[in-house]
Amino acid sequence: MRDVEGSDMISRRDFLQTSMAASAILGASSFGQWSRVAAQQALTQDQLLQFDTFGNVSLIHITDIHAQLKPIYFREPSINIGVGDNKGQVPHVTGADFRKMYGIDDGSPSHYALSSGDFSALAQAYGRVGGLDRVSTVINAIRADRPDAILLDGGDTWHGSYTCYQTEGQDMVNVMNALKPDAMTFHWEFTLGSERVQEIVEGLPFAALGQNIFDAEWDEPVDIFPPYKFFERGGVNVAVIGQAFPYMPIANPGWMFPEYSFGIRDENMQAMVDEVRAKGAELVVVLSHNGFDVDKKMAGKVTGIDVILSGHTHDALPEPVLVGETIIVASGSNGKFVSRVDLDVRDGRMMGFRHKLIPIFSDVIEPDKAVTEVIDAQRAPYMAELSEVIGQSESLLYRRGNFNGTWDDLICDALISEREADIAMSPGVRWGPSILPGQDITREDIWNVTSMTYGRAYRTEMTGEFIHVILEDVADNLFNPDPYYQQGGDMVRLGGLGYRIDITKPQGSRITDMTLLKTGEALDASKTYQVAGWASVNEGTEGPQIWDVVESHIRKQGTVRVEPNNSVKVIGA
Repeated sequence: MRDVEGSDMISRRDFLQTSMAASAILGASSFGQWSRVAAQQALTQDQLLQFDTFGNVSLIHITDIHAQLKPIYFREPSINIGVGDNKGQVPHVTGADFRKMYGIDDGSPSHYALSSGDFSALAQAYGRVGGLDRVSTVINAIRADRPDAILLDGGDTWHGSYTCYQTEGQDMVNVMNALKPDAMTFHWEFTLGSERVQEIVEGLPFAALGQNIFDAEWDEPVDIFPPYKFFERGGVNVAVIGQAFPYMPIANPGWMFPEYSFGIRDENMQAMVDEVRAKGAELVVVLSHNGFDVDKKMAGKVTGIDVILSGHTHDALPEPVLVGETIIVASGSNGKFVSRVDLDVRDGRMMGFRHKLIPIFSDVIEPDKAVTEVIDAQRAPYMAELSEVIGQSESLLYRRGNFNGTWDDLICDALISEREADIAMSPGVRWGPSILPGQDITREDIWNVTSMTYGRAYRTEMTGEFIHVILEDVADNLFNPDPYYQQGGDMVRLGGLGYRIDITKPQGSRITDMTLLKTGEALDASKTYQVAGWASVNEGTEGPQIWDVVESHIRKQGTVRVEPNNSVKVIGA
């Protein structure tokens, strides 16, 4: 755990910085005892939940659940490139470098939870992670210790599974209501369509926050998404400000929610911080779906924020990051972690904090039976479809990584084969559990990496020049040195096409040496190629649903094997 207390003798920032550095040197990591446990059998629920209660306010943060109700495997990325001022900074440190930075022993539970190395072997030892009934157990334990803890959901909740798609998000709404959050913010939720989102939000028993959700026609705030909410906790007046995903109409189909506009709106954020301070807020918390690098930049521009609970980019960091006097907490994704932050708030300001990133080891944490019943009730009508085995995998299937993941390679293979294409494109989204070598692939597994409300698999003709434009455009979303021009995903995944990318170059000159893999020939700018893809943001896209394409491909293969993908040459990382 991380423990910081304030002092009037030096500036608050100096003290926070000094205390964080001293804590790291002394090895007082956020993991508590569990990071040193040698084997899963020695790991206990009490160790995972152990926390020295501190101060007078507790925050509980979950984010980017992506409709994962049940325990899963989830591999963290082995590559996460940072650019500009963020190069070499967390969360852009992975693997052995990450473990060294945080003093994580190889083979330990924290190695498995937070790092990608030896994933398949460690998964066999430590088992699945997540499951919202286990998350509920952790939340209940924190509430037993601190009954008025504030539970905050960072969004990407009503999206990402078979049952979520079939129920238009109702399965997740029902389960999350059982966890009793105090507030949430949004991203993929809007791809249910604005009418459905409004219908759900109007029935929520907690706050739906978004200071940057505006009426598109009048450029005014929207009543059902208030910018903030006050909570009186531990004798402290706490203001929670919501920050929805800023780039909704760019990254997702704007025609699904034409009434709304978004954006970072940091000037309005500053106005909201000033407003809640004027109304007596002693602690200001931003519940954000910006993505970590955007949150860092916003923390440097907007004054008066004590805590940013960061979401969208799926980063799991065992310690908060300090920007000015703001601490930024990243709590991972897919129900794999819960963050607890205890704060000492005195005389109208945060004087110190204690933090723990709690991993949800499914075999260690006892499920909350009441929530298990709610989860099973949502899934019961669909169990035959969910559990049908479509094939097996010889390879570790995972998503994540800046340029490719084996799940996306498999999806691209399916698109080329089933749609008779030269080249396949799959979006660089970060959600989706992993499949271990030797594991069955069920229909549920396929939907966990393909489920979205605009999943049509198109087939179209594109010139080599147009393909180059697409790659340059997506690359700039990732590697623009200004975080405010980054949308937080990964590079579009390609099948049948190799290329070279220099991430240090400006937009328009990063991508070179595009090669059609089946012939080894350079892509001709003027020639037309058959391209298959999915997740087009264009209205009226035609084609079969991507999950049906992938299912058909896997059925024909029986057992799938994904060969190593070395088709992208990266310069400047």
